[in-house]
Amino acid sequence: MQKKLRYVFLFFFTTSLLLAQQPKRPTASEIHESIKKLNFLGSVLYVAAHPDDENTRLISYMSNEVKARTAYLSLTRGDGGQNLVGPEIRELLGVIRTQELLAARRTDGGEQLFTRANDFGYSKHPDETLAIWNKDEVLSDVVLAIRKFQPDVIINRFDHRSPGSTHGHHTSSAMLSVEAFDLVGDKSAYSNQLKTVDTWQPQRLFFNTSWWFYGSQENFDKADKTNLLDIDTGVYFPSSGLSNPEIAALSRSQHKSQGFGSTGSRGTQIEYIELIKGDLPTDKSNIFDGIDTSWNRIEGGKAIGDILYSVQKNYDFRNPSASLPELMRAYKAIQDLKNDHWKTVKTSEIKDIIAACAGLYLEATANTNHATAGSTVDLNIEVINRSDSNITLSSITNPNGIKIEKNLKLDNNTDFDFKETLKISDNEQVSTPYWLTKNGTLGMYKVEDKSLIGKPETPQNLNITFHLNIENVVIPFTRPIVYKTNDPVKGEVYKPFEIIPEVSAKISEKVIILDSDQQRDIEVLVQAGRDNIDGYVEIAHPNDWSVFPEKQKVNIDVKGQAKRLIFTVVPPKNQSEGLLTPMVHIGDKVYTKELIEMDYDHIPYQTVLLPSESKIVRLDIEKRGQLIGYIEGAGDVVPESLKQIGYEVAILKPEDISAENLKRFDAVVVGIRAYNTVEDLKFKQQLLFDYVAQGGNMIVQYNTSRGLKFDNIAPYDLKLSRDRVTDENADVRLLATTHEVLNFPNKITEKDFEGWTQERGLYFPDEWSSEFTSILSMNDVGETPKTGSLLVARHGEGYYVYTGLSFFREFPAGVSGAYRLFANMLSLGKNDLNQPEQIKN
Repeated sequence: MQKKLRYVFLFFFTTSLLLAQQPKRPTASEIHESIKKLNFLGSVLYVAAHPDDENTRLISYMSNEVKARTAYLSLTRGDGGQNLVGPEIRELLGVIRTQELLAARRTDGGEQLFTRANDFGYSKHPDETLAIWNKDEVLSDVVLAIRKFQPDVIINRFDHRSPGSTHGHHTSSAMLSVEAFDLVGDKSAYSNQLKTVDTWQPQRLFFNTSWWFYGSQENFDKADKTNLLDIDTGVYFPSSGLSNPEIAALSRSQHKSQGFGSTGSRGTQIEYIELIKGDLPTDKSNIFDGIDTSWNRIEGGKAIGDILYSVQKNYDFRNPSASLPELMRAYKAIQDLKNDHWKTVKTSEIKDIIAACAGLYLEATANTNHATAGSTVDLNIEVINRSDSNITLSSITNPNGIKIEKNLKLDNNTDFDFKETLKISDNEQVSTPYWLTKNGTLGMYKVEDKSLIGKPETPQNLNITFHLNIENVVIPFTRPIVYKTNDPVKGEVYKPFEIIPEVSAKISEKVIILDSDQQRDIEVLVQAGRDNIDGYVEIAHPNDWSVFPEKQKVNIDVKGQAKRLIFTVVPPKNQSEGLLTPMVHIGDKVYTKELIEMDYDHIPYQTVLLPSESKIVRLDIEKRGQLIGYIEGAGDVVPESLKQIGYEVAILKPEDISAENLKRFDAVVVGIRAYNTVEDLKFKQQLLFDYVAQGGNMIVQYNTSRGLKFDNIAPYDLKLSRDRVTDENADVRLLATTHEVLNFPNKITEKDFEGWTQERGLYFPDEWSSEFTSILSMNDVGETPKTGSLLVARHGEGYYVYTGLSFFREFPAGVSGAYRLFANMLSLGKNDLNQPEQIKN
């Protein structure tokens, strides 16, 4: 994604999305708004199921207008969604969507929390959801989040009273929140948590309702609103020049992988929240009505409040450093608070304000973005004070706990740069998302270190702590070590400094399909995380397969270089499948992980370490035709998958679609959600239909009914719906048993639908003209049969196929039956035998 980013500075300390690791540079107005927030002691927790479920208008309003500490608890990381920005699905998509949530919170001023629940895909009922999730463990995580965050108010995005009416994850999030509300104050509930957190009791629980939940605006207007609060979230913030809905739109637009770019609005916008538990506020526009949110709420707070309310009142926008003496007084007093929760929260807030008022710039950069445990890296340390305040850098402490004395007097606007060398601990853990380090279940991540539960990402262990004496008070500031470089186009670019293994390896292809018992060469790429790698590589494989040579030496002299090795695999005579894993032996250690790097402009650079595995399949499959044109939509790996079974695939851009060019292709395949994302295709549809009429074969994969760029997605009437079959093991019934698509060149049976992953399919058509033949029937338990998953129509001399089957998920998983069925779809019309007319139609 090479999109230009808009830089918006809000009331809180933020960084741009592109430079998410960059030191903070707040303006005088932002500092003042942060002082207001420092003087508000109240918290709101918003609860829902997925990234992009959150109401950013309310989160931004609570954070930026009310000044409440505000967080979003997303029960999952969104692994089960689709991806509009790239090919990543499942765990890697979850990493992207986690970072998109963090980008959204940097924009709207909230914080981000999670549970261990895994988004396993669409669920139609909370009973199914809570059976696949471990309900007790997810409930425990919700209770833990509330006890840690200590919200006065909880707001649920969804209604707990309507199971089966929406996504099962949605309703489950509300049900678990309601149950947790009554448990968090009970010492007998999840008592093991009380070793690290205290019990807590929120005052109120709300449901963020709207007319949508009532079926229509008319129904909502007639509804009893006795228990509803109405909040105008359309406020305008002069110090930023933005309305709250504009900030909310910028926040929501961070969910780029889901295509949720939003346009800001202005003017009054009413949000309704319904009281579920607790007392109803007298002032129905204030969720904190009756709750003390001043410094008076905590013991010892009044004296701190007296200082800080004066700082807020007398703040000098031209000289923020004038506030430093009183801020240091308040900082010292906060350290004496007996309330550990507010002591921790307000210490963090006031330290940021002190650094901003002093114009402090504290940075530690490494000379590389990757290093290995036990290695040595060079650091550049930069320190500058841009105020007249009396500030001295007493010392710095490195990640090994070693304190290095400095005693540098930081005169106003005098920049200090100095070098340090860091020996990284031999035991330093590799940098990777903590929730992916162990194999979990379909519904739950496995997190062995309980202190990590709920955190949005793996904490940064490699930090430099700067010990500053400010106005005769010593105060520590901790900054992560980062990597900084200059890009000729983007300028200053930051990346996280991360620990990688000394070697990683991967097989170039994630799925390898062999349609005969002929041997095939495969490529293994071995990448060095340090200099002077010397070892050997072997491949773990299924017992009925052979690989030779058994092992190969590998020598790599320079860190970052990759070595290409070729192995030959020999399949068995009969159909078989399994996993291949490259194993790199270095000394007495064996490395079996793959290093995956994701570099998108809208999120920080990501490094993920996953088991290095490739699916290998000996598949009985036949095909007809050779050259396939592929029109890309949202990211998927279907083109690469078709190459695996012997097709040549050419990517067709809209500007390449012409009558003459289309004649080359044996079939044209339209990628997932192309009609939702590629507007120019509306000018090419007739050319494609003409191609079909002249004997071509056109296959269109799923699109969503919402957001179609045009209506004529098929040559005949076809209406998309939200019908889907979420159970990947749901029975599949063959309806058109004599149709060519089920018989040629591969005989398709119920066995071909075994081993599917996550779902059968989604967004099936529910209405179509008589020209279409319905091929399959399927349904989830308790539902009516869905017959729109695969529709075939003759159009002139060719075939038009529409399918909502999830081939984009099944191909990367190496599902044999999915390949065989798709080969039949591509082979339509290429049967030289004289087929009965009912097969052709």
